[in-house]
Amino acid sequence: MLYWVLKYVVIGPWLRVLFRPWVEGLHNIPKDRPAILASNHLSFSDSVFIILVTPRHITFLAKSDYFTGRGIKGWFTKKFFTGIGQVPIDRSGGRASQAALLTGAGVLERGDLLGIYPEGTRSPDGTLFRGRTGVARMALESRVPVYPVAMINTFEIQPSGTIWPRLSRVGVRIGPPMDFSQYDGQEDDRFILRSVTDEIMHEVMTLSHQEYVDIYATKAKELIARGLPVDAPDSARED
Repeated sequence: MLYWVLKYVVIGPWLRVLFRPWVEGLHNIPKDRPAILASNHLSFSDSVFIILVTPRHITFLAKSDYFTGRGIKGWFTKKFFTGIGQVPIDRSGGRASQAALLTGAGVLERGDLLGIYPEGTRSPDGTLFRGRTGVARMALESRVPVYPVAMINTFEIQPSGTIWPRLSRVGVRIGPPMDFSQYDGQEDDRFILRSVTDEIMHEVMTLSHQEYVDIYATKAKELIARGLPVDAPDSARED
């Protein structure tokens, strides 16, 4: 209930007036079947705008930090992310990764839309980075199509580390479904998972027109913190 109240009564109407979001390819999203929406991740506000322009309910997998904060701010953040349809996942790897996959599978088994950011974290500089293979495993295990999504101009209005977005128009592009049924039964093949993930990220890149760098966003953040460019040679990355 909170999801729809926030979308249509409390927050959504104001966001439509202030940011005038536009959407392309909305007709691609199925009306009543489960599917994965795989998006680039540029800003804290990405999930908000995808939800705003999509009629169906979307459940996002979000980092658990958003649900464990303390005090009034922590309580508000938890309620907000719960209200806009996000569920917490632990991104520390190992068993936590398996738990995240099970959570995503449960959403798809209900026949819902699952939103996921394959990069795993927000881009530190607006570049598109390598996707993690969890999206491919969920698609193959659940046998559902993947819809590539591109957020447009959300980095410009609210880059990572900023609290309040500046007013500017934002957009969402949704591509046609990607069918990976030819890989049924191969969800444990890491080469297949890598290939499927790279194919998804290529489609996201085509929709977003972002520059692509074939490293993980977490590594890019480390390089930037050290004053190195994200396309630094391997020898510099390991120094």
